[in-house]
Amino acid sequence: MTDSNDQKEPMPEVAVIGTGTMGTAMARRLLGARMDVHVWSRHPASTMPLVDLGATAFDAASDAARDVDVVITMLATAEATADVMFDGHALDAMKPGSIWVQMATIGVEVTQRLVRETLVQRPVVAFVDAPVSGSREPAEKGQLLILASGPHAAAQSLEPVFGALGRATLWLGPAGAGSAMKLVLNTWLAFQTEGAAEAAALAERLGVPTSALLDVLRDNPLASPYALGKLARMLEQDFDADFALDWALKDLDLVAKEAGAKAAPVASAIAERWRGLVQNGSSGLDVSAARQGLGGDAPVRRSARGPAWIVADRVALDTRQPVSTYECRPGVFIPDASRRSAVSSTRRDLTDLL
Repeated sequence: MTDSNDQKEPMPEVAVIGTGTMGTAMARRLLGARMDVHVWSRHPASTMPLVDLGATAFDAASDAARDVDVVITMLATAEATADVMFDGHALDAMKPGSIWVQMATIGVEVTQRLVRETLVQRPVVAFVDAPVSGSREPAEKGQLLILASGPHAAAQSLEPVFGALGRATLWLGPAGAGSAMKLVLNTWLAFQTEGAAEAAALAERLGVPTSALLDVLRDNPLASPYALGKLARMLEQDFDADFALDWALKDLDLVAKEAGAKAAPVASAIAERWRGLVQNGSSGLDVSAARQGLGGDAPVRRSARGPAWIVADRVALDTRQPVSTYECRPGVFIPDASRRSAVSSTRRDLTDLL
């Protein structure tokens, strides 16, 4: 006879709204954790590989959101998110007590508007702001850093979901705090990317051998594993998108809009240079394509992986990774030891260590 106290809580049912590169990787992780997963996308073809893995696809986002415990939105823009959740009635379809987890990078101001609108239209639904630090590869491996903010009462219900998606979750405060942190992190990412691009261009102009540059930077505290990973891809002209230059530019534009150019003048300058790259052939390429336009441009290498919304079965479903969840209070930050682990290869893309 089994003691009822030993029975595990049932896994939450989850809807993933938006199955581009990140949404697809997240849905795969949730399926691997044996959750029931509903999916919807503006590009229905992107849901087919997930259906093969056991997901249920819907023609309408509102139908995907109906009767599930958690709805994750991972759409490209704030406008698309509002269109689907409000105008498309997906929020109206959510059951009382369910949780809307907004995980795309759409900015602080818009996130706070979504909070207010949700409270007015559907007060029985909790809103959690939870953008992530990490790109395609860490998403596929369940190694994202989740920057959660919103009602702390939702934390326990979301533990299985965040546990499948990430290596750690930070609860940062009221909804919007996660989005603010994400903009800070992505600005730091832009600095490192542009620094690697300009260092590579300068080394080439001064005749510094590629091998010497990598040898000097490897295990050097001046270079983060992320910057080394991007530098290696730049040197190989490998711009297959993990995190597209377009999206990095969108985030820098959000920084300028919400904080003002005076708060981050270098970020604004980087944004203007990257805007020129996006408008002149680098759209859809990885952020490592920031190397373009600095001299020595070579033909871009593109893989056969296809458009961003069509994701091949690149990585088999991983088993769940250990995850830590903790609250972040002002002035207190306790990172996982794994965040400081050394990485020997310069070719690995290490966005997940940000």
